[in-house]
Amino acid sequence: MKVLGIDPGLATTGLGLIEADERQKLTVVEWLTIATPAGLPLADRLEEIRNDLLTYLQEHKPDLAVVERLFFSTNVKTAFDVAQVRGVILLTLAEQSIACLEPNPLTLKSCITGDGRADKRQMQNMICRILDLTEIPKPDDAADALALAVFGALQQRGLGIGGRG
Repeated sequence: MKVLGIDPGLATTGLGLIEADERQKLTVVEWLTIATPAGLPLADRLEEIRNDLLTYLQEHKPDLAVVERLFFSTNVKTAFDVAQVRGVILLTLAEQSIACLEPNPLTLKSCITGDGRADKRQMQNMICRILDLTEIPKPDDAADALALAVFGALQQRGLGIGGRG
């Protein structure tokens, strides 16, 4: 089973693809980002994210996608931009008939580390352990996307590191 984690962002959207074999061993296929230039109009940036994601989905054909629910920050403009990116991502996944999970940050962190208040470093260290990586994936958007993919794989087999499924 291929699981694609997607960390939405207007400037940078992270993608992390993993595979779970019959024994439920999780293996990284790849991680990368979709970047859009700051000078482009919003509609053009959204279109670029959609087109790049669509090409990726058609090439890799994931069985499941995981897109983090929006965590409202103090920067309202950033939150609105990310919400629009999420909408484009969810629509693109739906058009390709790819099932999607949408965990909130607390649920994601609880599943991966057992602690809903885990910091970024704790999450990254746990992802390295789970995926048997020797170093933390860069950039952070891609590492976050891998965490989302791991969440999806663990949910499919009804497990979570912290004992929550």
